[in-house]
Amino acid sequence: MLDVKQTDRSLLQRRNSLTTSLQAFLDGLAVVILIIALPLLFHGNLSSHYIILALALLGIMSVIYDRMNIYRHHGTMTKKAFKLLKAWSSACAFLLLLAFVTKYTETYSRSVVLILFVLGYLAQVSLHFGVRLIQRHMVSQEANTKALIIGSGALANHLYERINTNPWMPEEVIGVVSSTGNDNATDASNRSSMPILGNLEDIKRLIKVHDIQTIYIAVSLDSSPMIQKIYFDLLNENVNIHWAPNIFALNLINHSVKELAGIPILTLSETPLIGSHLLIKAIEDRVLAFLILILVSPIMLVTAILIKFESPGPAFFRQERTGWDGKNFRIWKFRSMKLHTEEHGVVKQATRDDPRVTRIGRFIRRTSIDELPQLFNVLAGQMSLVGPRPHALQHNLEYSKQIEAYLARHRIKPGITGLAQIRGFRGETKELEQMEKRVKYDLEYINNWSLWLDLSILVRTPFSLKNDNAY
Repeated sequence: MLDVKQTDRSLLQRRNSLTTSLQAFLDGLAVVILIIALPLLFHGNLSSHYIILALALLGIMSVIYDRMNIYRHHGTMTKKAFKLLKAWSSACAFLLLLAFVTKYTETYSRSVVLILFVLGYLAQVSLHFGVRLIQRHMVSQEANTKALIIGSGALANHLYERINTNPWMPEEVIGVVSSTGNDNATDASNRSSMPILGNLEDIKRLIKVHDIQTIYIAVSLDSSPMIQKIYFDLLNENVNIHWAPNIFALNLINHSVKELAGIPILTLSETPLIGSHLLIKAIEDRVLAFLILILVSPIMLVTAILIKFESPGPAFFRQERTGWDGKNFRIWKFRSMKLHTEEHGVVKQATRDDPRVTRIGRFIRRTSIDELPQLFNVLAGQMSLVGPRPHALQHNLEYSKQIEAYLARHRIKPGITGLAQIRGFRGETKELEQMEKRVKYDLEYINNWSLWLDLSILVRTPFSLKNDNAY
């Protein structure tokens, strides 16, 4: 039996490549040099606090840059620069939060920190651009190798276009070989410009005739026997063999490729709140929720008094919702409706001109002031500031039967605001399509979670309150 460790795993080991290591080293070196040089330049001395700052910033950068795929991004330099700005800003913002919590903010010179932010970014962009130029030069010096794709489905078409239009790939896909797997080969090939060069029996002949050096197998997951046969048939052909599994028809949740004890593992669904990411999210939530609570406490006090004066009943309303990993909790809100009884197990959404809603209730619902008590849920660790909105239990039961991957929303903590809300999907969902789009954005948030994304959603939330769906 072949040792798994001896198989070609180059695609699984990109983060350990020389280029990645060099780029990460240069970024860290640039930051350390600036942290040492700026205090010496401005103040004539270097205190040990700046050494601590350098170590802390390097640690934060390693986590955030890895999470945001800074060293695995192969788009244009403009996109790379923008993505690097987001990652660098997130790292600096987290460092400031950490300094605030540990009461170190007064230790550092504001001018040094500000210049570090600007020059640090410019230095990193310059280094990334320089490495990119070196890469381009090296690629241009390499002879273009020829590749062949097996499986002419939609994935094969996408792979064909991406490789042949990528200036960083020293390969040219000359065409595809139709497989017999369930990959919709005929339909896809009719819609694409991929040259169909033959079938599986023609592979070895094509390798010799066209001097093929790389084979990409792009077939569906249920074609394992065929993949094995192709693999063992080609082992003696001196070609590199890569498998691009067609997993994208699935609703992937925070998917990734990694190794476990030398075995390649393809993760299809995983919560982003693991390890250091869980710690970052927890610190972000607790610190910001505490600060926001201090700022809005006068508004909350006035709101509670007005609710008590307008109609009998408590100022607060509590209802059971489903949270992280399907665990239920009781959510806090300001009461916006008159006291009324509901049929057991039936939760009726508020509608436009709903007679149950009070005058104060209408205002606080439209402005989302009724959601402010959920800051207590955030401090209790039951919710996040940003995440999918928690729905009533009855709604979860209904929609989970109608919308694919609906309950995958619970792979992260529910939030007071979220990506769906700033995209306009807040308030009543009259049509199933509205809830489907809300779920789509919730899953997009889970798949792309980062500290920067959270901060950008928080900044954009006040501007989304004008949405007409809130009543």
